[in-house]
Amino acid sequence: MSPRAASWRRLLPVALTTLVAFGLLVGLGVWQLERLAWKEQLIAQVEARVHQAPVELPPEANWGQIDFAKDEYRRVTAQGRFRHDLEVQVYALVDQEPDGFGGPGYWVVTPLGLGDGSFVLVNRGFVPLDRKAPATREEGQVEGLVTVTGLLRLPEEAALFTPANDAATDSWYVRDPEAIGSAKELVRVAPFLIDADAAPNPGGLPRGGLTRIAFPNRHLEYALTWFGLAASLLGVFAAYAWGRLRR
Repeated sequence: MSPRAASWRRLLPVALTTLVAFGLLVGLGVWQLERLAWKEQLIAQVEARVHQAPVELPPEANWGQIDFAKDEYRRVTAQGRFRHDLEVQVYALVDQEPDGFGGPGYWVVTPLGLGDGSFVLVNRGFVPLDRKAPATREEGQVEGLVTVTGLLRLPEEAALFTPANDAATDSWYVRDPEAIGSAKELVRVAPFLIDADAAPNPGGLPRGGLTRIAFPNRHLEYALTWFGLAASLLGVFAAYAWGRLRR
């Protein structure tokens, strides 16, 4: 066997490994491009939903069919009576507005009793840290029949470092309808919430309409990274092979 043929034979395992890794990197890049298309379509759908006229809250019989793809951020309206005695405050950090409102505080989440005896949790809006106690904002504890309009939201997912909800101490960090409903001994609770719109509450608190509609979209960046790594891998292999063959 000639020296050149021997060199090619020794390069074969490296070439095969490079080929497999190259295919994997390109596949990851293509997958990110597919995710990019999906994310852009999702953003367009949500942008259209939040500007549509509100629809009636889905009846309890249809609650099991609610899903993210077709219902998240849909504008809905519901009529009922607030159970302020069962209110919970969910810790939140809200982007500050030009008037300085925002920062650390709480979402005020209150069960709304519907006409059929079921409940939907309403995120009525944000209050600062020093207005957590309902007694500090009694004007906003609206009584009687009310109509709520806002965005349908599915249960919130905890971030990596988000503390766990603690029903025993009434400490909440994630908006979880099932957990909150269970803690407040509510049986028929919708598996979603309503984020109230910016319609003002008496006394100005809670302040609604602060839903942050934003989706991270770095899929193109990730795709270019994977394709760049694939190209770099080919370059490294080509330099290695050329050096071996020259020797």
